Amino acid sequence: QVQLVESGGGLVQAGGSLRLSCAASGRTFSSYCVGWFRQAPGKEREFVASINSRGGNPQYADSVKGRFTISRDDAKNTVYLQMNSLEPEDTAVYYCAAHPLQGWYVHEYDDWGQGTQVTVSS
Repeated sequence: QVQLVESGGGLVQAGGSLRLSCAASGRTFSSYCVGWFRQAPGKEREFVASINSRGGNPQYADSVKGRFTISRDDAKNTVYLQMNSLEPEDTAVYYCAAHPLQGWYVHEYDDWGQGTQVTVSS
């Protein structure tokens, strides 16, 4: 099990950028795959991006492909989500989650952070 804490959210204008961080505790973090999900008001939590335990095989939702980049620095026990060309539709609470296997679905992940709010104004 790992404990996760997201940070980096905030208010940004459309077209702007933010970088989210997911800081993990636990010496075995490097063996976990990490996913980013988001949940807008009144909507289901949805997949955004994931990365495997070796920092490879990045996967993205079609809605963010080409705009968002996921990466990890295991020396810092941190996974990042660089978000560029932000759109009002990206407004949501963003969560990171960890699991030994890389997945696309909420139910595949065991450990979750508390979330960080991203608001994109038009």
